[in-house]
Amino acid sequence: MIKKIKNIIKPAIKFKTFSKKQMQILTWWCENSPYKNHSGIICDGSIRAGKTVPMAISFIIWAMQKFDGQNFAMCGKTVGSFKRNVWKWLKPVLILRGFVIEEDRTANMIYIQKKDVINYFYIFGGRDESSQDLIQGITLAGVLLDEVALMPESFVNQATGRCSVLGAKLWFNCNPESPVHYFYTEWLQKTDEKKLLHIHFRMEDNPSLMPEVIENYKSRYAGVFFQRFILGLWVMAQGAIYKDSFDDDNLFGDEKIEYINKNMYKMRRYIWIDYGTINPMVYLDVYDDGRILYVVNEYYYDSKKTGREKTDTEYGEDLIKFIGTKSIKPMYIVIDPSAASFKAQLRSKGFRGKAAEDTINADNKVLDGIRHVSVLLKKKMLLFHKENCTHTINELKSYVWDDKALQNQAKEKPLKIADHGPDAVRYGCYTLINSRRYNNAS
Repeated sequence: MIKKIKNIIKPAIKFKTFSKKQMQILTWWCENSPYKNHSGIICDGSIRAGKTVPMAISFIIWAMQKFDGQNFAMCGKTVGSFKRNVWKWLKPVLILRGFVIEEDRTANMIYIQKKDVINYFYIFGGRDESSQDLIQGITLAGVLLDEVALMPESFVNQATGRCSVLGAKLWFNCNPESPVHYFYTEWLQKTDEKKLLHIHFRMEDNPSLMPEVIENYKSRYAGVFFQRFILGLWVMAQGAIYKDSFDDDNLFGDEKIEYINKNMYKMRRYIWIDYGTINPMVYLDVYDDGRILYVVNEYYYDSKKTGREKTDTEYGEDLIKFIGTKSIKPMYIVIDPSAASFKAQLRSKGFRGKAAEDTINADNKVLDGIRHVSVLLKKKMLLFHKENCTHTINELKSYVWDDKALQNQAKEKPLKIADHGPDAVRYGCYTLINSRRYNNAS
């Protein structure tokens, strides 16, 4: 028998009202619903649209009302992300509704009891192709897949294929990706065939969002990210990546150099590096005043154009010259994670300090990094000196999506041509500059 929890945690989310679409999520499986015999539900659409909360609550209530002694799966991209994004707030909500909960953190299993009914909920992560092995073999009465579009198809197929108990249902929740994404082609376009209820959400369907908050979100994104995150559309990433976020307002002249020189000791300084031997080597010199990132200078060496490849030792000496001795030292040097030999060279030259000149590996999540840079550009929080950073500026303007990769591999990625400055920018922004910069921006 499960012991009663003594200390009830107050939920972080307070419910005032639910929208019509949220109520549909909460009731679609009930006896008086026209969708009660459907095999599952798909909720997609814009970010912050209020999908996750009713989906998770409804999933648990449905499971506890329809089954006893059965196994269920709750899945996120990782176990940690599901616990942080869903379970952290869901647990106190369930406790306040009279559910008794006991967690086995070692097995990532949760016992949930209401009166004489008890069911078992396992948490799985669908990070990569190998994740399907973790869920293989279990028999399920239902599965909740949160952010399903971030999971590999093999994991989703394995998870849904385990739902063999009579009356089992599938619960999907996601934000849009590409229209050639497997979830769009194999699930969303086949809702009638698979007998799935599809509910599309916009931010306006979330009653907890004030109009000014919605407008703030709309001002952050541009291009394909605006279409997906704000409009909730499954659209193709095509053409220039930063065409709707990068313009002349992201450039500055010597007047800002005067401001930086006057205030540099109040700022943080970074060096962002994209490593190349045959390809160009790029260093970017960046000053951060707490709101705006100023890229004041670049080093760009292209061995193909010069006809001579430099050694790591020479590049290390060039970096020392690039940093100089008169201004403040960089707090961090963010470098391409694949540049092992060059990082060793930098350590030999003393770039290993605990505070200043600390070399760190860049976070190389490509699409997340591009989205992050796009937001900073759109909000004019990432600026470039128009004369000192010409290579990087030109590459940012010509940085395009790889149409062939999308068509042949159903995978979105930038074209690997003239992408060295943009890669350095992405490394620095996504590794060091977190979302607080634009979450509170007007």
